[in-house]
Amino acid sequence: MHNVNVLIKPASGMCNLRCKYCFYCDEAKNREVESYGFMSEETLETVIRKALDYSDVSCSFTFQGGEPFLRGLPFFEKVVELQKKHNTKNVKIFNAIQTNGTLLDKEWAKFLKENHFLVGVSLDGTEFTNDLFRVDSGGKGTFEKIMEGIGQLKEFQVDFNILTVVNAMTAKKISRIYDFYKQSGFFYLQFIPCLNPLGKEGDRFAYTLTPDAYGRFLKTLFDLWYNDWKEGNIIHIQQFEEYIKMLLLMPPDVCGMSGTCSYQHVVEADGEVYPCDFYVLDEYKLGNLSQVSFAEINEKREKIHFIEESAVMHEACGGCRYAAICRGGCRRHRVPKNYFCSSYYDFFEYTIHRLEEMAGWFRENC
Repeated sequence: MHNVNVLIKPASGMCNLRCKYCFYCDEAKNREVESYGFMSEETLETVIRKALDYSDVSCSFTFQGGEPFLRGLPFFEKVVELQKKHNTKNVKIFNAIQTNGTLLDKEWAKFLKENHFLVGVSLDGTEFTNDLFRVDSGGKGTFEKIMEGIGQLKEFQVDFNILTVVNAMTAKKISRIYDFYKQSGFFYLQFIPCLNPLGKEGDRFAYTLTPDAYGRFLKTLFDLWYNDWKEGNIIHIQQFEEYIKMLLLMPPDVCGMSGTCSYQHVVEADGEVYPCDFYVLDEYKLGNLSQVSFAEINEKREKIHFIEESAVMHEACGGCRYAAICRGGCRRHRVPKNYFCSSYYDFFEYTIHRLEEMAGWFRENC
């Protein structure tokens, strides 16, 4: 039984923004070919056809970049057409797209609503915190354009969530950001820690997120979130909800929280597949879908022991009281011990009883 997850980069790493901390821009600079250009419709059809042929139950297609909207609306209209054409097994299809939001207009929003796309919008809080690092090619802030794009999603009632990168400034200003999100009606939130460039994990940049800052961020955000929950105001924060699921002995949906990598298929614009969005590097190529099948790609994944290696935690994790819920964190953060180890330890020390309280409530009431 195969549930297939495919992350497609239809515009490779090309983007109309120049975010100063962009991890994918850094990845691209560390491979032989920096950009694979736009995905052709021929490659798109091959990816969709083979994914649906391999799937028995469901197939999730997520479009990311760079900025996927650069590929143009006709390409995504073709996505829907090809999915209908090749879904001969009638498996469940889920579509999602991650965007910087600056290219959203009425035509895009109408299409996303009519075709049931879940949209993730990258926004780093208020105008001040967002425009420090999320700038366009001319170095100008992008906050106003992003908010205009979100306005289009709201007008057409498109399901969306907000993805915020936790960097040196957003961590510091999280109370103000949280209030702004509530006032703006953003109730589905994701927060991901900022990454330093490959090989420079120990360096300091203006955006660098330190373990101390991340620990304070997590505790402050949890207090705000928990207090809202106690008052009956429900804000969905993916990371915290995943911890509650784990306390209820349910598997987390986020691979970076499960203790081991999952079977992901990240497809670059040329059809080449990689095991993870954080490892779209030459040494991790699994095969090109124009030449091989999903079964052969997963055989290659096993040969390089990508998932097995991700399951190896640092020796210090063995004696940690929170190992069962932390699980060593995302593989990309292990250098070799998780860079944010102290952040998570302090967070769980501070919140575990309240997390258990919430898990107990959900056990009894849901």
